[in-house]
Amino acid sequence: MEETDREAFATSVQRVAGMLQRPDQLDKVEQYRRREARKKASVEARLKAAIQSQLDGVRTGLSQLHNALEDVKDIQISLVDVSKDWRRSINTIENLREVKDAVVQHSQLASAVENLKNIFSVPEIVQETRELIEEGDLLQAHRKLMDLECSRDDLMYEQYRMDSRNTHDMGLIRGYFGEVQGLSEELAKQLWMVLQRSMVTVRRDPTMLVSVVRIIEREEKTDRRMLDRQRQTGFAPPGRPKRWKERMFQMLEGTVSTRIEGSQSETRESDKMWLVRLLEITRKYVLDDLIVVKNLMVQCFPPHYNTFRVFFNLYHRALSARMQELTAEDLEANEIVSLLTWVLHTYKSAEMMGHPELSAECDINLLEPLLPQEVVDELLSMYIQTFTSNITGWLRKALETDRKDWYKDTEPEGDQDGYYQTTLPAIVFQMFEQNLQVAAQINETFKEQVLRLCVKQMSSFLLRYREEATSYKEDHLRDRQLPQCYVQYMIAIINNCQTFKESINSLKKKYSHSTEPTQNDAAIEKTLSDVAKDGCQFLLDEVFLDLEHHLNELLTRKWLMGSHAVDTICVTVEDYFNDFAKIKKPYNVGTPEEEVRCPEMTSEAHRRVVVEYVKAVMQKRISFRNADERKEGADRMIKEAQQFKILFRKLSPDEDKERLCGSITAIAEVFKLTDPTLLYLEVSTLVSKYPDIREEHIAALLAVRGDASRDMRQMIIETLNQSKSSAPSGVPPIFKDITVPSLASMAVPKLLK
Repeated sequence: MEETDREAFATSVQRVAGMLQRPDQLDKVEQYRRREARKKASVEARLKAAIQSQLDGVRTGLSQLHNALEDVKDIQISLVDVSKDWRRSINTIENLREVKDAVVQHSQLASAVENLKNIFSVPEIVQETRELIEEGDLLQAHRKLMDLECSRDDLMYEQYRMDSRNTHDMGLIRGYFGEVQGLSEELAKQLWMVLQRSMVTVRRDPTMLVSVVRIIEREEKTDRRMLDRQRQTGFAPPGRPKRWKERMFQMLEGTVSTRIEGSQSETRESDKMWLVRLLEITRKYVLDDLIVVKNLMVQCFPPHYNTFRVFFNLYHRALSARMQELTAEDLEANEIVSLLTWVLHTYKSAEMMGHPELSAECDINLLEPLLPQEVVDELLSMYIQTFTSNITGWLRKALETDRKDWYKDTEPEGDQDGYYQTTLPAIVFQMFEQNLQVAAQINETFKEQVLRLCVKQMSSFLLRYREEATSYKEDHLRDRQLPQCYVQYMIAIINNCQTFKESINSLKKKYSHSTEPTQNDAAIEKTLSDVAKDGCQFLLDEVFLDLEHHLNELLTRKWLMGSHAVDTICVTVEDYFNDFAKIKKPYNVGTPEEEVRCPEMTSEAHRRVVVEYVKAVMQKRISFRNADERKEGADRMIKEAQQFKILFRKLSPDEDKERLCGSITAIAEVFKLTDPTLLYLEVSTLVSKYPDIREEHIAALLAVRGDASRDMRQMIIETLNQSKSSAPSGVPPIFKDITVPSLASMAVPKLLK
């Protein structure tokens, strides 16, 4: 209390100090005093009111407690009186037991009287009920059956109440109503039969289905009532609960499963398209049935059954089970794809579960997958294995068929631009295209996987293609008369390489989102290039096999006397290159109608013609006897070099012809020189132009010239060896691959540098 007084005093001091901070405020002291006095009086009044209220509440509580104590005493006295009265009435209760038994007996007799009519007419009612069942009047039959069951159950219940251990009387009642249970089973069979044919019944006679549902609903109510009585009394009538509603859904589930399984009418042995037909029939049946359920069957069932959703789920489960059964069979590759396409796409599409008439009732996105993901992955793995095996066989067979065409007596067909081609690329890529289209129906990942597999198989296939092309050339070399169209088909083989390349790029662009090259892409590019180069080389080999006889005439006495070998060579080369104009880019430039032909082959042919010509010189087939022969031979060489230059300029205008043909002219100048003292200068000029020339080549040239002594040859060679020069980089050699027949006087071949 003292502490509180001190705190109050300190607070008052602070308030007064706050109000009297300036001198002018002293004039208002009286005003401040009156205001504080009013506040104090107000607070004291509120405190008094609060205390008075608390005191009134305590007074009221004490009064109520006093009254309650009085009431408790009165109740205690009343309970004592009740206890005394109960003890005095025990004997009276014992005397009333007979009355109780009489009441029970009266209840039983009342029940018997109530069911008396049914009891005496049980056989008649049983017969009527059986006839009604046979006639299909199920609703009326069920009403009579319920009357019989009600009579039986009431009698048995009253007997149970009187003496639950009296099994004899229970048995008598059960025996008397023994046929009732059989009637119930017969009626149930009819109900199940109607439910099994519910899809047909709801179209023809929906009232029958409604009657069945009403009967089942009645039985459900009776089951619930009997279960409630069993919980209260312990009595359960025979055959209860029937659980016909539960059995109804089991029957519907079985009906749906049977309908799904029964849609298969063909097997693989009778029809290769059995699975496609099965899936299409299943789709049609399911869609038609669900539309019937939505439009007709829903009206036959109570709303709380959620009939459409129930059937929707039943069909989904039945289809899932059926699809898993199909996956267990030994499916072929095309069958696997058909199944997965149906499961992953068709099933939820607008053609089936996503149909506009169904989508408003159920959300297809909430459906579980028809097949577990592991099963789908297993099927995809099986498809890849089977597809790998099949495509290897298909490619082998396609190549064998194409190879047989190479031996035909007729030329291969040309494309729209006139380029020779065979059907192999079209067959191969039609095969790839079909499988990729199928794979694309499943998902993007699988499509990419199949594309990679196709590219990988293509890489292996092209290696076999190259081997077959080489084998084709070797067969031709054994008998050059066969095949008759060897050149044309070799051109087609070369053209196929470009078609293969374009087709592969087209497939990748169409079916792949990745633009990064792979290892297989590089391998395919290299193999196609190798096949094309080999083919071009084989064609040039064919040209020079035809030219061999005429090339052997060069630089001989017959040639010097006036041979037409070079004329024939030029005509033959031009004739062949008219055929080579049907080689596609990039191995050829332009169309067959244009005078622009295969630059790479033209360059190689040009080089080989010149090399063969120079080789004829180096083989020393002739040795000029005098200056006139040297002049005549040199002039002929210069003329023939000009013929070659004109020919190859015609075949390939953009190519530089001077260096190759110039080597023949340079050699001719060595032969044409009349002053032997200047021979060293002419030979040195030749060596400076063609640094790859070796000393044995110079020795052979001097030997053909025929007027150079041994000492002169030795002096020229030694002098040239001392003045070494290097060949310019990037210039193709001419003399490097030309060998000179060995002479005992010649040293080991050595390249002049």
